[in-house]
Amino acid sequence: MTLVLSLGDPAGVGPELAVRAWAEGAGPFTALGSADHLEKLGATVARVDAPDATPWPEALPVIDIPLAEDVTPGTPSLANAPAVVEAINRGVQLCLDGHASALVTAPIAKWVLKEGAGFAHPGHTEFLAHLSGAPRPVMMLAGPELRVVPVTIHIPIADVPAALTPELLEETIRVTHAGLIRDFGVPTPRLAIAGLNPHAGEGGVMGREEIETLTPVLDRLQAEGFDLTAPLPADTMFHPAARARYDAAICMYHDQALVPLKTLSFDDGVNVTLGLPFIRTSPDHGTAFDIAGTGRARPDSLIAAIRLAQEMAARRA
Repeated sequence: MTLVLSLGDPAGVGPELAVRAWAEGAGPFTALGSADHLEKLGATVARVDAPDATPWPEALPVIDIPLAEDVTPGTPSLANAPAVVEAINRGVQLCLDGHASALVTAPIAKWVLKEGAGFAHPGHTEFLAHLSGAPRPVMMLAGPELRVVPVTIHIPIADVPAALTPELLEETIRVTHAGLIRDFGVPTPRLAIAGLNPHAGEGGVMGREEIETLTPVLDRLQAEGFDLTAPLPADTMFHPAARARYDAAICMYHDQALVPLKTLSFDDGVNVTLGLPFIRTSPDHGTAFDIAGTGRARPDSLIAAIRLAQEMAARRA
């Protein structure tokens, strides 16, 4: 089996980066999207009906999903939104049916899908969970030097304390622990847990979430045998010596996790969704409409996402 790659918004950088990734030897993979558009980007394509792992010398295998309108780089089209959603749908189904080893997703623009296709989900992760029936997907950002998992994701900072429930924290830790074992080959995962407040609350002086919400969950999981270090001040968790002491950092909110990850791995970070019944990775960047079609976008993160998906699939096999 080979992996499949949904091309994302055709007006963004996803399709052009897929062409470059194939040219730079990141295959084999089968693209899900418009074959005509890929040909206009200079690719030699082979239209196929199913994922094809044949090592084509030049042609990029494509399961063709035609677009409603011609593409203008940097200018998203609402008319093309249904095709973007269909590519994701097709990729999930191929994985669930056992015809693809993993799904790599190029970036989408949620507002385009919402207005053009009635997309009702906050993002890719939630949509993939909906399609697959996964109860608790977990977003991990992985780079060569660091893996981070935010417990709460795309919500305002003001809403984080209320959203940070013991149940959510425990589910996130359990899914991350299982994913490190199954997909990353870490037999006994070490997890560092960040505090929510400055100085991890400093004994309750700067907030009591560490005492009342985090520590009871962590004590219970440690009693089960989980290797947890927590709660830690986030400002001392990400220097080299600290990173050497854990396999992943569990962070309480979006930027607490993504700022250090993107500082260390801005060009080659990968978004991994744990807790799904199939492997899913994605480049750690958006559609980049502002540079689409200019040749300035770098394929590093997409190539890293493809190669990580291949490694994860090999471990599961």
